[in-house]
Amino acid sequence: MLPFKETKTKEGLFLREFDKDTDSEELVWHRDREDRVVTIIEGNNWQLQMDNELPKILEDGQKYFIPAKEYHRVIKGDGKLKVLIEKRKK
Repeated sequence: MLPFKETKTKEGLFLREFDKDTDSEELVWHRDREDRVVTIIEGNNWQLQMDNELPKILEDGQKYFIPAKEYHRVIKGDGKLKVLIEKRKK
């Protein structure tokens, strides 16, 4: 089971929501098959950590680029996290 709920928008984007009760142990290092642009809709002290980098606080309204096949993880903050994901196939 995934640690988030995901719905597809009319525009072909993916709305992903992590509940405030998400278990931190479910937020594992992983990589994706395609490039992604992630827009933060709502999040309080949640962080994104890319491979070989320090974690960065995710800021509401900001976009983050995650290259295909690069290891990364989300680190739990306070409350829930809501993001919009654009998957870009190569």
